[in-house]
Amino acid sequence: MAHAVWNTLAKTSENKQLFLFLINVPFTLVLLPQWITETAISDPPWQGYGLLLLSVLFQAGYAHFLSRSLIYGDLSQVYPMMRGISTCMLPLFGVIFLDEPLTHWGWLGLGLIALGFFMTSGVSLSKHGWNVQGKVLFNTIAVGLCTMSYVMVDKVNLQYFSPTTLLAMSNIGFMLGLVPSIRFGQVRWVRELKEHGKLFLAGAILSPGSYLLFLFAMNISPLSYVAPLREIGTVFSTLIGIFILKEGKGALRLISTGMIFAGILIVGTLGL
Repeated sequence: MAHAVWNTLAKTSENKQLFLFLINVPFTLVLLPQWITETAISDPPWQGYGLLLLSVLFQAGYAHFLSRSLIYGDLSQVYPMMRGISTCMLPLFGVIFLDEPLTHWGWLGLGLIALGFFMTSGVSLSKHGWNVQGKVLFNTIAVGLCTMSYVMVDKVNLQYFSPTTLLAMSNIGFMLGLVPSIRFGQVRWVRELKEHGKLFLAGAILSPGSYLLFLFAMNISPLSYVAPLREIGTVFSTLIGIFILKEGKGALRLISTGMIFAGILIVGTLGL
C-alpha cells in the first residue's frame, strides 16, 4: 500500500522528477551516519562494495525510467506493468540462481499474474500488428528490469550490510538517476515546499519506508515468496487510478487486477 500511494503522489505532482528526488533526501540524510559507522566497524569484503555499486546503478536507472513512465502512461496501466515484470522474473531467478523452491501452485499463480499484467498493459493485436504506446512500453519494461536487478543484488548483499544501510545507498542511487532531468537553477524551492510540503512529507515517509519494510521481509524469507506478495500494490494502484484519478478502461483493468490478486494469493499461500 505504501508503495502504491507514493507512486500516486508522484503521478499527480507537477514536476515528477523533482518530487521523486526531494522525497528521498530526508531519510538519506538520517541513514548516512549509520552507514558510515557500520562500514567502518564491520569492514565488509570488496564483493559487498561491488554489489553496493551495482545496486546504486540499477536504482538510478529505476528512478529515471519510473519518472518517464508516470509522465507518459496512466497509473493503473504502467504500475502493474512495471511491477509485473519483476514479479514474474524474480521467483524464476530465485529458483535458478538462489536454489529457492516453488511449487506447481506457485507456477500457476505466476501464470495468472503474467496474464493479468498483459491485459492491463493495453497491448492488443490488430491488422496493423501489436498496438501499444512505444514510450509507455519501453519505459515500463525498463523499470521492471531495473527493479528485478536491484532486488536480486540487494538480496545477496544482505549478508554483508543491514537493511538500513542498503536503503541509504538505494536512495542515493535513486536520486542520482533523477539529477540529469532536473533543472535545479530554475526550481523555486520555497514555493515548491510551501505549496506541496505535505505531499513531499508523505512521500518522504512512504517511499523509503516501503522499501525498508521489503528489505526486512526479504532478510527473513525466500525471495520467491516475498517478491510476488510485494506486488499486491498493483491492486491498490489500479483501484486508485480508476476511482480517484478517474482513468479509463476501468472494467478491463479491474478484471486483470482480479487475476493478479488471485495469482498473488496462490503464490503466497501455496507457492512454497
